Amino acid sequence: MRGPAEESCVLVDGPWTHRFVSANGSRFHVVEAGTGPLVLLLHGFPEFWWAWNDLLPALADAGYRAVAVDMRGYGASDKPPRGYDGYTLAADVTGLIRALGERTAAIVGAGSGGMVGWTAAAFHPAMVRRLVVLGAAHPLRLRTALVVDPRGQGAAATPTLRFQVPRYEHVLTRHDAALVGDLLTRWGGDAWVAGPDFAPYAARCREAMQIPQAAFCAMEGYRWSFRSVLRLHGYRFVKLMQRPTPVPTLQLHGGADRAILARTAQGSGRYVSGPYEWRLLDGIGHFPHRETPEYVLGEILRWVK
Repeated sequence: MRGPAEESCVLVDGPWTHRFVSANGSRFHVVEAGTGPLVLLLHGFPEFWWAWNDLLPALADAGYRAVAVDMRGYGASDKPPRGYDGYTLAADVTGLIRALGERTAAIVGAGSGGMVGWTAAAFHPAMVRRLVVLGAAHPLRLRTALVVDPRGQGAAATPTLRFQVPRYEHVLTRHDAALVGDLLTRWGGDAWVAGPDFAPYAARCREAMQIPQAAFCAMEGYRWSFRSVLRLHGYRFVKLMQRPTPVPTLQLHGGADRAILARTAQGSGRYVSGPYEWRLLDGIGHFPHRETPEYVLGEILRWVK
């Protein structure tokens, strides 16, 4: 067994610049490439900014300022003990847009980062120019599906329901975070899991999750989403999320996604009053940005133009 990982393990060299910016009361690690209109990339669980290492330079080459962020609690960003509620995570996004010197951004969010993208577009539509969501249902669609589809989405959510157990972060980081690799395997499409990208990617995600406090912080967002159901601020959150967003939204979802079922995600368009498109990707799992990066790049470029 090795000791805990250092934050420096996520400061990977490449055709990009690493820097730290202060936003919404926290310090965020961002990775930047290119100049032009801002495209802000939000990773999901159990990933970190490296989720976008293929797309960052490609977006830069296409004439965009691509910025991938380590979300609150992940990678080399700050890991405060609280702030993992929907309100604060959405404010992190808009704070980052301002801290990067911009008034608006196109947001691309994957998995739990896609949920944050949905929330930012609902709460702060004037600052989100376009939204691309990968492998994420609208938060209210997911909430409904957990109740009305217990054998489908309810069963699929079993691994994240376990995150409610106190100190479960120690289970997540045990044996060099073997569970992170298991979840990537379970949720990823079969072709990707069997392919050459998977093992090195899983190894990076496992190492990043062993940075002190990262696993605890990663759990907290899931814990809030369940704890908030019976609380006033959770009720307010639902009321605010019920307003359809005017932000033009493209939703790409893997037909083989075993974390968020396609039938759960499919009704999300009812929460968009602006232009909306849905694309179902055959044979793709929960990580379209890793599993079919060329296709995802083409769709992002089409949408943000």
